[in-house]
Amino acid sequence: MMIPIPEQSLVLLLGPSGSGKSTLANAHFLPEDVLPGTGNETRLHEEVARRLARGTLTVIDGVPLSAESRRHYVTLAREHHVALVAVALDTPEALCLERNRTRTGAHASPKALRNQVQQLQNALKGLTKEGIRHVHVLTPETVGAVAFEHRPLPSRRHDEHGPFDIIGDIHGCFTELRSLLTELGFTVAPRADGSPGFDVATPAGRKVVFLGDLVDRGPGVTDVLRLVMGMVEAGTALCVPGNHEFKLLKKLRGKDVRVGRGLAMTLEQLEREPPGFSQAVADFIEARSPHYVLDDGRLVAAHAGLKAPMHGRDTPEVRDFALYGETTGEADAYGLPVRADWARDYQGQAMVVYGHTPVPESEWVNNTVCVDTGCVFGGKLTALRYPEREFVSVPAQHEYWASRSHAAP
Repeated sequence: MMIPIPEQSLVLLLGPSGSGKSTLANAHFLPEDVLPGTGNETRLHEEVARRLARGTLTVIDGVPLSAESRRHYVTLAREHHVALVAVALDTPEALCLERNRTRTGAHASPKALRNQVQQLQNALKGLTKEGIRHVHVLTPETVGAVAFEHRPLPSRRHDEHGPFDIIGDIHGCFTELRSLLTELGFTVAPRADGSPGFDVATPAGRKVVFLGDLVDRGPGVTDVLRLVMGMVEAGTALCVPGNHEFKLLKKLRGKDVRVGRGLAMTLEQLEREPPGFSQAVADFIEARSPHYVLDDGRLVAAHAGLKAPMHGRDTPEVRDFALYGETTGEADAYGLPVRADWARDYQGQAMVVYGHTPVPESEWVNNTVCVDTGCVFGGKLTALRYPEREFVSVPAQHEYWASRSHAAP
């Protein structure tokens, strides 16, 4: 039995006295990762908060079995954008009693133990409803065969130092993408073996970072996808998904989504492709990290941007922000959500480069910059050269999509 543990996690070991929590912790986690769940609860919560802020894996050995105690940890995990994992040891009362008899020092009385066993059974019925998304139940028969897989977060690519060319929203504008890559010193040609796709030669070891929204609205969606997918496979590019890719993924996976004109154009172009291409596109989108932290944490790439406390974290809230940004809860004159200006209050150390919301010109705001300059709306396609902090743009050949729809999802 393999239990995945993301490197930034809060792990709660639950079970009655004598269930084997400490034995499990000692066997599978480093001593510096484990905190005892007993003692001064306020101090424990403060220490957990400090560790989660640093991104340190934290295991609580023996969380009190009340819902109130778990609620504190649910809140801490949410505030620090880390995964919350509960490992419950469902050990029979008789076995717990037997183990407690051989223990030295204080341990639960038979009556207290019976209450703990009942508390755990009640908790197991509703842990996911409390906000604990990852719940694993071990019994005496399975605990000996369990293994914990400590997984690095896919967003953390600190060893990627660039130099990078970070390209904003393309939306099927293949002609402009090819022109921009040429301007940046890349060479784009049809594959020499005649198969669909492109061979892209890169200058001086540079790597492209695509900021998502490759699809919808423009005429060259499938060519854009082939070029980007080929570069990622060749190791000459990274790509984060945009909200348009995420909606396309849901459609390709058979989910019920509203098909607007932009998505309809993408689906029409995909229908003209050989069998299997749409499946390859869906697999590609699904495998992408919603954001990347690069160059020893100095650079963050995300489709819609990302607040500093979310950098390098991986929770549904972080993924949603990276895809959609933040809204004020209000609607504009077209009934579309008004997006919050998160960059205005940004104080993080990392440079954040993003797209999603078209702007006439890319401008620096608190070490963040949007490089979506509305190519599909007749603007231009823009790249930021990193670390040079130089903008390179090519003008759109046409206005492919009415500009009043800039903010449409």
